Amino acid sequence: MKQTKGYTIFALMMVVVFFGSCSSTKKISYFQDMELGIAEQVAIPLEIKIRPNDKVSIVVNSKDVELSNLFNLPIVSHRIGRSSESSLNSSVQQISGYTVDANGDIDFPVIGKVHVAGLTREQIAAHIKHKLVTEDLVKDPVVTVEFMNLGFSVLGEVNNPGRFTIDRDKMTLLDAISMAGDLTIYGKRDAVYVLRQGDNGQISYLVDLSSVYSLYASPVFYVQQNDVIYVEPNSVRARHSTVN
Repeated sequence: MKQTKGYTIFALMMVVVFFGSCSSTKKISYFQDMELGIAEQVAIPLEIKIRPNDKVSIVVNSKDVELSNLFNLPIVSHRIGRSSESSLNSSVQQISGYTVDANGDIDFPVIGKVHVAGLTREQIAAHIKHKLVTEDLVKDPVVTVEFMNLGFSVLGEVNNPGRFTIDRDKMTLLDAISMAGDLTIYGKRDAVYVLRQGDNGQISYLVDLSSVYSLYASPVFYVQQNDVIYVEPNSVRARHSTVN
């Protein structure tokens, strides 16, 4: 009788452990509704468009180097390290950039004011190239535009919170979280908030990383400059904080 009772208690303990592990797995797993081999519909790609106070570098190249240099800002050298008798300061070179003013314009050499707000990198490059050709300034220009000060912030329950640089046109929320070292074990997968500056003020969005359908359909699947991503802590972290 005692042996039978012992087996019953052991079986109940195993059931509790099994369901407990299933429950905890659900709390930390991503993409729980994902179906293998099925093509998911992703949100329409949202490219980065330049806004006032953004900074970009614009470089013009052509066969006539001296002519194209008239349209390029100077290269600035920055010192790094300390000087000593045995070694000289090293320096890094960086291309100067254009800061977009409150009206959405930049002051481009020779051409003058150019409106760039609301344009993508490719559109800015095409616009300046068109001006150079139509105004008969450069016959064969190659215009390259790069982001300089664009970034986003990741806060809350991630391993490496901080501000990160946007280095390409289509950066996803998963890219951003990966750059921050992924969520900690205490981060709620179904409570990731994105704060984004809209035309009429700050807009807040909620993203559920445990649902692939929710993630892919979200309007914030693609990151924009100055986004703030916040991962909410779970109840375990909250209890730890209360005890401390």
